[in-house]
Amino acid sequence: MKIAVAGKGGAGKTTVSGTIARELARTGRSVLALDADTNPMLGISLGVGPEETYRLLSVRQGIDEDEVEQHVHSAEALVETFGTDAPDGVRLLVGMRETKVDPGCVCCGGITPKQLLADLDADGRTIVCDLEAGMGAIVHAGAADVVVVVAEPSVKSIDVARRTAATAAADAEVIVVANRVQSEADIEAIRAALGEHELFVVPEDDAIARADREGRAPIDLDPGSPGVGALLKLAERLGRRPVYA
Repeated sequence: MKIAVAGKGGAGKTTVSGTIARELARTGRSVLALDADTNPMLGISLGVGPEETYRLLSVRQGIDEDEVEQHVHSAEALVETFGTDAPDGVRLLVGMRETKVDPGCVCCGGITPKQLLADLDADGRTIVCDLEAGMGAIVHAGAADVVVVVAEPSVKSIDVARRTAATAAADAEVIVVANRVQSEADIEAIRAALGEHELFVVPEDDAIARADREGRAPIDLDPGSPGVGALLKLAERLGRRPVYA
């Protein structure tokens, strides 16, 4: 199964991606977390820590600048060579930034993050992809089985979420996450624009904000907090989908 997490920048995509990846892995699934954001911080939300997250960023920068000594020629080889192990058995890969003309290998810009998601084999495992922020991140047709659209209760965030969901719904199941909700009015604002889709409400949560400040995974800092609990329910819902063997 391939899960793509989309939405406006700052809406909470990375927290959602990291938490559901960890929880799905805890159920025994083989999970690959793919960080396709231009500001790749998924490692923080997965719990690998700031040092390893920044190391992966420097690796990607070296690849983008053609400074790597080891080159690979397939999507799966990228996972093996440039990925890292995260808690609960999750494998984390930071996607490349751009495609170069005739690079000769996939690691040096020969495959975009969206192409990488499409090319990676999901048989027997679950891939959770934290997409680039905004509408430009819509995945190729058929590249994802589920698109989780994250929206804060703001006009801009809801508008991006609405357009993202409308585009993704033609090829994938869409689930909407109403994030950082503080009132019924917040829920209703998101439901008014996205009510045709299944909705998960994640309340404003000081524990998630503190985890972000401290560079920790919310699921490690306070797994019993209201916001994390809501994301664990989302992961449980996603876990009811079959793993294709």
